[in-house]
Amino acid sequence: MRYDLVIFDNDGVLVDSEPISNRLLAGYLTELGHPTAYEDSLRDYMGGAMHRVHDLVLERTGRRLPEDFDDVFHGRVFAAFERELEPVPGAVGVLEKLAADGVAYCVASSGSHERIRVGHRKAGLDRWFDDGRIFSSQDVGRGKPAPDLFLHAAGRMGVAPERCAVIEDSPLGVQAAVAAGMDVYGFTAMTPAAKLAGATRLFADMGELADLLAG
Repeated sequence: MRYDLVIFDNDGVLVDSEPISNRLLAGYLTELGHPTAYEDSLRDYMGGAMHRVHDLVLERTGRRLPEDFDDVFHGRVFAAFERELEPVPGAVGVLEKLAADGVAYCVASSGSHERIRVGHRKAGLDRWFDDGRIFSSQDVGRGKPAPDLFLHAAGRMGVAPERCAVIEDSPLGVQAAVAAGMDVYGFTAMTPAAKLAGATRLFADMGELADLLAG
């Protein structure tokens, strides 16, 4: 393995949550009088922290979202996770390979700590991630596309940025990893390859990742 640390995004990379959360986000925004299609949500918010939703709505409409927006949205998301969430196919195999080879790994997600843990528990990934391997945009001042979260995760794991590989599926995440000075592997299962053009490598099947990282 040519890296000392592999940093995973969470939504869409480890857990197959992007279709669920973006469907619900588009629906809730539309309910509140901000017509949003599923494709709009993917384009504008995928990979971003919740403050991005608030910021863009305010910028575009001059109206603030309700104070309980995050709580209501997350309640809907967590309920849907309990019914629908699964791990991304191939993700468990990658984690098994990294653990067997003694390669450090962690997750650095725009989602809250609660969202990460709820998703991991439902998808059966919680045994792979103790508290010391979970980093959230809640831990830093600026979320993706700023590099802060990835730099924070690397610092806490004790690895220099140039020795890290980031696994991302969103343009915001790729931008953040590049800004952090890290190699980034763009996962194109849901995102068109052209939108992840800044990535070091692109791949469409999580089952291929371990070999790519070792190559």
